[in-house]
Amino acid sequence: MDGVLVHEGQAIPGAAEFLQRLVARERRFLVLTNNSIFTPRDLAARLAATGLDIPEESIWTSALATAQFLADQHPRGSAYVIGEAGLTTALHEIGYVMTDTKPDYVVLGETRTYSFEAITRAIRLIDGGARFICTNPDATGPSQEGPLPATGAVAALISRATRLEPYYVGKPNPMMFRSALNRIEAHSETTAMVGDRMDTDVVAGIEAGLTTWLVLTGSTRREEIERYPYRPNHVVESVADLIELV
Repeated sequence: MDGVLVHEGQAIPGAAEFLQRLVARERRFLVLTNNSIFTPRDLAARLAATGLDIPEESIWTSALATAQFLADQHPRGSAYVIGEAGLTTALHEIGYVMTDTKPDYVVLGETRTYSFEAITRAIRLIDGGARFICTNPDATGPSQEGPLPATGAVAALISRATRLEPYYVGKPNPMMFRSALNRIEAHSETTAMVGDRMDTDVVAGIEAGLTTWLVLTGSTRREEIERYPYRPNHVVESVADLIELV
């Protein structure tokens, strides 16, 4: 989503037309984001404000992928959750109970108000046997004032205190893409990934067996591509270059 369809709250030129072409050609698609703060409904409304019409059922977040993972691993379990509505809503919808007493899992997502008390509680619950799950490994998130500590940074704090590493569900874990493929009943051999980051989007796309398209409207600059030991299948300036290929 960020860096491909929108940048700093503005739609990227060509993004609206690209989405319209997908719909017109009846191509199944999902918009993916590692952001676990917002529900798909919230994100759809935020995107609509930029002029991008994306239904909530076409948005797949790391919170939804985490909920799907937990539903498959331990149906109708319990969790102590650090995060926002995007994560707690996703877990409620799969029948999980939120508790701070002997939960099956500690689930860490992104929030703008990390609480030292909540982090301390998470550490003690993990020490007591709760399994440690994170929505994504992103160490920082953007803000108008500059970078903010995000899920990966707080996970490192908890890991240092517990000596246990979490399982990260979101990108670059290819499970994020595989769960998205299942959501739209698609096969990797006939699906493409369009992303702006080599270290999350492209590597996860490759590991999930997708054709990968890197756009240069986000985090990765063209001269940085050669630094990585893997390459995308295609590199284009923006999604505007993909409209005629749909």
